[in-house]
Amino acid sequence: MNLDKRLLHETRTVRRPLVLTVLLGLLAGVLLVIQAYYLSQIVSRVFLDGEGLRDVAPLLTGLLGIALVRAAALWGGEVAANHTAGQIKTRLRERLFAHLVTLGPAYTRGERTGELANTAVTGIEELDAYFSQYLPQVALSALIPLAMLAVIFPLDLLSGVVLLVTAPLIPFFMVLIGGLASAQSRRQWAALSRLSAHFLDVLQGLTTLKLFGRSREQAQIIGTISDRFRDTTMSVLRIAFLSALALELLSTISTAIVAVEIGLRLLYGRLDFGQAFFVLILAPEFYLPPRMLGTRFHAGVSGATAAARIYEVLETPVPAPPTARRSLIAPSRFAVRFEDVCYAYDGGDRPALNDVSFTIQPGQQVALVGPSGAGKSTVVHLLLRFVEPTGGRITVDGMPLETIPPDGWRRRIAWTPQLPYLFHTSVADNIRLARPGAPLDDVIRAAQLAHADAFIRALPAGYDTPIGERGARLSGGQAQRIALARAFLKNAPLLILDEATSNLDPDTEALLIDAMHTLKQDRTVLIIAHRLSTVYQADQIVVLDGGRVVESGTHADLLARRGAYHRLVTAHESLS
Repeated sequence: MNLDKRLLHETRTVRRPLVLTVLLGLLAGVLLVIQAYYLSQIVSRVFLDGEGLRDVAPLLTGLLGIALVRAAALWGGEVAANHTAGQIKTRLRERLFAHLVTLGPAYTRGERTGELANTAVTGIEELDAYFSQYLPQVALSALIPLAMLAVIFPLDLLSGVVLLVTAPLIPFFMVLIGGLASAQSRRQWAALSRLSAHFLDVLQGLTTLKLFGRSREQAQIIGTISDRFRDTTMSVLRIAFLSALALELLSTISTAIVAVEIGLRLLYGRLDFGQAFFVLILAPEFYLPPRMLGTRFHAGVSGATAAARIYEVLETPVPAPPTARRSLIAPSRFAVRFEDVCYAYDGGDRPALNDVSFTIQPGQQVALVGPSGAGKSTVVHLLLRFVEPTGGRITVDGMPLETIPPDGWRRRIAWTPQLPYLFHTSVADNIRLARPGAPLDDVIRAAQLAHADAFIRALPAGYDTPIGERGARLSGGQAQRIALARAFLKNAPLLILDEATSNLDPDTEALLIDAMHTLKQDRTVLIIAHRLSTVYQADQIVVLDGGRVVESGTHADLLARRGAYHRLVTAHESLS
């Protein structure tokens, strides 16, 4: 049986509809027994006792009424089962999304987007049949045959014994085949996840593949993965058909045994026809619930296989919250201090920062510079609480940053990343991401400050123009200015500009630098830059190299030292 304890735990909030599903199914089974009794009595009285239509009219009316009530019970059971599955899927999808958000970019960067999307969408949908069909059928396959045996044993002990002895053969063979089905289902799910992930990668990188002439090769790879998925799917279907054949054969043989022993006793006058016909009608129905369980067993296998990956994500540990949280700092101006901060990726195997210390004073413009891999982006991720320090601490006005709720802290930060993500919606909605519900006048003002208003108004529908996934309809510089407009609209005390001018032409870059000087009033600004021309006017420049702070000071001071910063500036000017 594929009764995953974690999936059973999901039913704790929907026990009423789940119990209702089982009860209605059991009611339908009991009504089937009564229906069989009425039918056996009608046949016996008409063909053996010679009674007419009027004599059996009450039985026929009762038979029709029972059939209608049974149909209603089956319909109600389906409704309750679908409600149960729908509630669990909705809650599980919400939990999965919330957990991914809590894990943050530090986790998702190490996963394939297509595979995660497949888990969140297809994987959770695989649980529908598990909760709406398989789980209720597990209970019904035991309850309904027991109810039938309770009726059959007093009437015909021999038939009851035959049914009792042959019934366990069905779950026995189901378990035998189940091990093979589980292994194939895991292979099928792995192949589907690989196909989804690779297909999304190819779509997102189609421009690059076309540029290098590798699109046909990727098409062949997708074809190979598709063939593998098809083969595993066919293997699963073969097992399903084998299982169905075995279960049908067992139930047919078992029913035939009951029919033969009843027929022989009926022939020698040792059994009443009404009783014999009643038991004979019930015999195939007795095996129907276990057969249905065998049919839905594969839904259980698929659900349990998908659940393994879902719970792998859900059980990924998140940084432990602090034992005591303080209220978020009240002032709009505050100092941020790094005190011997260390951080390492891959569980400590790949150090990124080593004993980093520097201070960002209120209203100060601080620039982080250094070669690629120096640790600049890690500093930003630590400030944004995407990751937590493995050593040292970060304080805000003397308060440890880890004692401040992450959501409250992030509301005080406006971040413009090096590669901003733009959604497939209008320009205005993309800018409003910083402050949902902001009036259009505020959106336009933010765009003007980011020098984006002119090109936005030139778009076909202005601020209502959809800009495509990842801003596909915009240039790199235009996308960067939309991201800057978000930062202006948010109007947060701490502004982080991560390579904010990397995709801009020199004229626009000069305009934005001027706008940033205006924006930094009453705010704290942290600039991450490779293009050193954007940091010459910073109040403090912190030079990182190999995860350590090697120099700190103003542009003039650092040039005079003729150290690491001087080498960076010299290299930058030689490339300009």
